[in-house]
Formats: sequence, C-alpha cells, structure tokens
Amino acid sequence: MAQDSSLSHFETVAAATVDGFPQAFREAARAVAVRVTDWPDRSMLRELGLADRLELTGLYEGVPLTQKSVWDQPIGPDLVWLFRQPILAEWRHRGDVALDDLIAHVTIHEFAHHFGWSDQDIARIDQWWL
Repeated sequence: MAQDSSLSHFETVAAATVDGFPQAFREAARAVAVRVTDWPDRSMLRELGLADRLELTGLYEGVPLTQKSVWDQPIGPDLVWLFRQPILAEWRHRGDVALDDLIAHVTIHEFAHHFGWSDQDIARIDQWWL
C-alpha cells in the first residue's frame, strides 16, 4: 500500500500529534495554528539565512510562552508551519523512518519552540537531528 503524502494527511498527523501531548502542554498547544504547505516562502528562507528550500522542514512563528506578557497585543495566532516537500525529501533520503513519525517529529520540534526551547535545548535531549 502506498504511503499517503497529501497535505490533508500531514494535517491529520500533526493534529493527532498535538492531541497526544501531555495534558500540561495540550491546551497551550491547541491555541497555536498549524499550517501545512508544500514549500516555505522565500521571505522565510531569507530571514533564516537559508539558500536551499529543502533545508526547512518546519517553522514556528510567534512569541514563545516563556516570553509572552499580559501586556502583549497579539497580531495573530502563533503558527507552526510544516513544509511537505522538504519533509518528503528528508523522508526519502533517510529511508529509515516512517513518514508519519517524521511528520510528528517535525511537529513536536516546532511546538518545542512555542514552549520556549531553543534548537540547542532540543538537541540536548533529541538525538534525531544528529
């Protein structure tokens, strides 16, 4: 059976991943919008100093919970972006991980930023990216 790699499948896996968060994180995570699209915008790549759009599998846009203040005026919801084509490219390249596991992993990584974790914090406990 072929693996479902549609945008809607990515959305379903991301939603199930958030629903599976521990209770202490689930409510705050549900306040974040998840957007799945094929590719990151060029402006996103430029802001991050990336030349290759395959380098960006996901992105958190917002103010981490550790930095939010009651005085902040929200401009819009915090967002977690998942970029389908770069995730699919990594999945094909790796060949050693299920697509749903990779989607869930990228989702968790981006939500970790929402909760205030840096890439260095995440790398200390998550050997996936090494």
